[in-house]
Amino acid sequence: MAPPWLLLAWALGAMAPAAAGAEPPDTVASATRIDPASRVEFTLHTRWGQTLQGRFPTVEGRIEQAADGQRRVRIVLDAAVVDIDGHPRYTRFARGPSFFDVARHPTVEFTSDPYPERLLRDGGDLTGEVFLHGVRRRERFVIVPSSCERPGLDCDIVAFGTLQRSDYGVDGWKIALREPVRFALRVRTGEDAS
Repeated sequence: MAPPWLLLAWALGAMAPAAAGAEPPDTVASATRIDPASRVEFTLHTRWGQTLQGRFPTVEGRIEQAADGQRRVRIVLDAAVVDIDGHPRYTRFARGPSFFDVARHPTVEFTSDPYPERLLRDGGDLTGEVFLHGVRRRERFVIVPSSCERPGLDCDIVAFGTLQRSDYGVDGWKIALREPVRFALRVRTGEDAS
């Protein structure tokens, strides 16, 4: 008989996917890699009217397809390389402990709820969970109707969403920056997602 500590470790390991909200591996029929050249940008507004454009130069992830045809997107952004265009000082602040705090929270992640393939062509709401600054929250992004037959392959999948900084404890620069952060995503896949 196995020692009790080994049985406990096995039981906790078996429960981990369910606790994290993951689906069993056999429900994913196929997966398509997100092209690293995809773009995730964000806009910040200062209280004196200045607009700051930021971007995550490194995008990783995949679009999973279940046997029933439903899809789910998983995106991971490297916060350690976040950049505020043309502003090295703001870039340092964005990576620092008062904002993204990349030493403690090196990634920003999004895992969508299951959605039908037609959402990428027709547009509409894409809901899911954002994990940012150690906080996990449900959010909504809007997919723009596609300009091509094979979104992700022949044209970008375009989405927009707005997060409130205080919801994630990103409360640095309160005097200088307004609360909302608007995200814009332009996603390409490495191969045909259909």
